[in-house]
Amino acid sequence: MNAAYLHPIIMLLAAIAGLALGSLFDCTSASDLIEPFLMMMLFVVFMCVSIKDIGRSFSHVRFTLTTVLINFVWTPIFAILLGLLFADIDVRIGLLMLLVTPCTDWYLVFTAAAKGNVPLSSSILPLNLILQIVLIPVYLLIFFNTQITIDVPGLLYSMVIVLVIPLAAAIIVKALATKIGMVERFGEKVTGNGDNLQLFFLCLAIAAMFASQSAELMNNLQLFLMLIVPLLIFFLVNYLVASGASRLQGFDRADTTSLIFTSMARNSPLSLAIAVAAFPGSTLLLLVLVIAPLIELPILSITAGYRLHRMESNDGE
Repeated sequence: MNAAYLHPIIMLLAAIAGLALGSLFDCTSASDLIEPFLMMMLFVVFMCVSIKDIGRSFSHVRFTLTTVLINFVWTPIFAILLGLLFADIDVRIGLLMLLVTPCTDWYLVFTAAAKGNVPLSSSILPLNLILQIVLIPVYLLIFFNTQITIDVPGLLYSMVIVLVIPLAAAIIVKALATKIGMVERFGEKVTGNGDNLQLFFLCLAIAAMFASQSAELMNNLQLFLMLIVPLLIFFLVNYLVASGASRLQGFDRADTTSLIFTSMARNSPLSLAIAVAAFPGSTLLLLVLVIAPLIELPILSITAGYRLHRMESNDGE
């Protein structure tokens, strides 16, 4: 079994461990560790993503345009509508930040499990990563500028710190890897264990967050139940939207599967990293981004099984 299928369980255990530590000890200072752990996670992400390969996405123009329209035009509007189910502005912002960031890692695992076109899915990854980083501040300004006071320079500065430092470190390591053997071996170990390292640092961040905010989080455990319905609606609707768009474009089954998972899977770790830097005191906002993968990953697993079952049923006919 691929480790991605165990991610929800591992992340849940990290949250429980954090809550236990927070209830036994004064762990308020653990909040200072959240951002560094998330920056380490992003360093691994940037090590595993080759931005120079962004040109590959434009060799699949119809797939790329369809993906961009679903993820960056339709989904933000849909996210705002789903946010209306909640009265708390922090929850609505967290939901938006979650849903406008297409996944850049584990969606490939589920695409492969469902026999989708993994090279095609991989080709869109660098473009998706760049667009979501650039557009998150834009979406916040468009949809929430009249409801909350957004410190735009502060938001951009926070994003620069939490994103540019890991990106610059990854670029430097990759550049040195071609000249220094020890650095090259280090880079190979990071990229070769990318999924596990991302999960490791994400779980450290989750544990630190739950430990530092244990009392606040225990008072809001009902948020998990509240998020189930809107997230189920999101995944179901985006599955149908991607399937319908694929039929209109005449994509084959493998390409359709790739579009479905690119449209469904979300990049909650990156959203969390940005939110920790930009909205450090918004516990509910951060909690949305921690809870969401616990709901998302089982749904992606079920979807992969359903797509595979459909393929095998059709082959048997």
